[in-house]
Formats: sequence, structure tokens, C-alpha cells
Amino acid sequence: MKQTLDTGSFENLALEGRDDGVWIVTLNRPSKRNALDIATIEELVRFFSTAPQAGVRAVVLAGAGDHFCAGLDLVEHHQADRSPAEFWQVCLRWHEAFNKMEYGGVPIIAALQGAVVGGGLELASSAHIRVMDRTAYFGLPEGQRGLFTGGGATIRVTDLIGKARTIDMMLTGRIYKEQEAVDVGLAQYLVDGSAFDRALALAERAAENLPLSNFAICSAVSHARNMSAMDAAYAEACVAGVVNTQPDARARLAAFANKSAARVRPD
Repeated sequence: MKQTLDTGSFENLALEGRDDGVWIVTLNRPSKRNALDIATIEELVRFFSTAPQAGVRAVVLAGAGDHFCAGLDLVEHHQADRSPAEFWQVCLRWHEAFNKMEYGGVPIIAALQGAVVGGGLELASSAHIRVMDRTAYFGLPEGQRGLFTGGGATIRVTDLIGKARTIDMMLTGRIYKEQEAVDVGLAQYLVDGSAFDRALALAERAAENLPLSNFAICSAVSHARNMSAMDAAYAEACVAGVVNTQPDARARLAAFANKSAARVRPD
């Protein structure tokens, strides 16, 4: 059953839906460098829980102002003075939001500028594609603040850059930026101009794919990473059996067969 997104009910996320199915989701707390408080996390859970059933074909995830996201709202955390049990539940909501993103089946392209640190890097690593501009920088400063990551850095950031680099970032506060950030795997694209413009172009391209194909790409690959090689091979075959026989693909396959479809070329 198709659902609708009530954009007026969101306060910390600015939402814009376009006719082509691309949605722009902007963290909208620029005075806080888009730090993630619990209200923002709940809005991320709500949006990405609804997106697949609301006809969202791709998402550009951005941050208002000069920074993508500076991580956990430390002021809120300090003032709340949470118990271990309470913060445990906060972390589980972060995981709920980021799992909805990674496994939800809707392509998410993050446009990164300025700070992408702590929980902001955990958020960015939940996207499927990351585009950074020349101002973007990545860090995991929790160790220097007497904290530990709680939103998936040990999982997703480690998956991107490896255990040794993740531990280095956490222990020493090492910052990655510019081409080095791309080289180690924190982003796939580095642009001289607007990260948002490139992210939007990529989202528009992804939105042209069939939704079922995108759903498989943006969920099955992550699920397969959690399986043994034998189980992953079996799961891949099952997913391919469904996706590769979908009726909506017939016209595209026919275009390839009659040579009217564009060919894959290095240009």
C-alpha cells in the first residue's frame, strides 16, 4: 500500500520531493552544525521507514549551511545526563535510522561539505554514495572527548576504510580530507564545485533505474556482506531470479536486443 510523506510534520529535516521521484533531505540545524539530537534521529527513522512505500526513487542527503553534520549533539547529551540504560536506547534509535537508510532499498547519495565527524560520519557511511567538496573533512573525535562511537562507526566506517584506519582515527583524532579521503574509501567522488550538484545528478541517474533493481542493489549487497560466502551466493541467486525476470524490464531488454539501447562505453 502506497504511503504519503507529510513534509510539514518535519522540523529538523527540510524535505523537497520532485516529480522524478528524487527527494532532497536536508539536515536543517545549521546553527548547531547540523548536530544530531534525538528529535532529528526520530525524523530520520520516520522518513526512511516511509520512503520505499511513498514512491521515493532516490534521495540526496545534505546539510544546511557550511557543514554536513558535526555528529552527536553534545550539548543535549550533556544536559540530559542520561543513565547507561537511557543512552543505550538512544544508540539503538541511531542504529534504527541508519539501518533503514542502508538496507531500505532507496538509493541515498550524500552531499558532503565541512565537518563530517563523529555521528556525522556514521550518518554519511549509511548512504550508498558519498560526494565531497574541497571543504569536507572526516574525523572520529570521540576518543578525545571521553566517548565511544555508538552509531555504527565500528561497523560501517570500518567496512569502508578497514580496522586499522578506524582505530587510528578514534585513538589519535586523525582527520582525512581532499583526495586522501577518497583514496581510503570515505567518499567516492571529490568535486571542485558543489557536492550537492553532483549528488543530485547521481540521484537523477539512479532514479531512472527500475525501483526493484535499485531495491536489490541498495539492500542485497549489504545483506550479503553479513553472510558466509556460500549463503551470500545463494541469496544473490534468489534475488537475481526475482529482479532479472521482472516484467518491467522486458522493454529495456528488448531495446538491448534490437541495439537501440545505449552501450556501455568508457566515454
